[in-house]
Amino acid sequence: MSSLALAVRDSSTMLRRNLLHARRYPSLTLNLLLTPVMLLLLFVYVFGDVMSAGMGGADRSAYIAYIVPGVLLMTIGSTTIGTAVSVSMDMSEGIIARFRTMAIHRGSVLIGHVVGSVLQSVASVVLVGAVGVAIGFRSTNATALEWLAAFGLLVLFALALTWIAVGMGLVSPNAEAASNNAMPLILLPLLSSAFVPVDGMPGWFQPVAEYQPFTPAIETLRGLLLGTEIGHHGWLAVAWCLGLAVLGYFWSAARFDQDPK
Repeated sequence: MSSLALAVRDSSTMLRRNLLHARRYPSLTLNLLLTPVMLLLLFVYVFGDVMSAGMGGADRSAYIAYIVPGVLLMTIGSTTIGTAVSVSMDMSEGIIARFRTMAIHRGSVLIGHVVGSVLQSVASVVLVGAVGVAIGFRSTNATALEWLAAFGLLVLFALALTWIAVGMGLVSPNAEAASNNAMPLILLPLLSSAFVPVDGMPGWFQPVAEYQPFTPAIETLRGLLLGTEIGHHGWLAVAWCLGLAVLGYFWSAARFDQDPK
């Protein structure tokens, strides 16, 4: 077999391993998925009417349309925390050391984690999106091309955050530390335009919300799903995704190639 065929075979095996782990231990994924769902329901049904009035809407439907895209990207951040925990557990429990002694493609372990996490992120987004549709979110103005672009952005964003989460898991000494290190993946959406427009924030706080990866991605996804203009946010979102993916990949690869102490 060629080296490429061996890499594909071993990566597929590691992917199946990680999917089996996710199926056998669903509590971690469900707990992380519960956070964006609860925030969505809380902001819509507790603050929805007030926020919609502030945005010029007659009822909470205007705020539902605004908040759902941000919560979808927050879901990806929540799901990838599970990836950091899973990678850290593999490192601390010795299975990675065992894999190093076996005749398998060296990068297949990380590839299995990344692909598995992206698939879980997409599944989580679908579930949270279904909750959004159930409470009134509609995307009637988006074209088929915009829907395809929105899906591509979600996958690309999930890939970028997953590589960052893998790096966080590799540098963490245990699962608890990995979970704590990955907390910015949940906190950053709260400091973005996910719940309120950047223009409505205090002037000193606006740069914090604007110059981070979640805000351009949220604004791009919101424009694609609602059929509105995305302006300069589109290329900023893609640039952030590519930059984070490359950074996370080289960080993870360099850390994984280090000999265990």
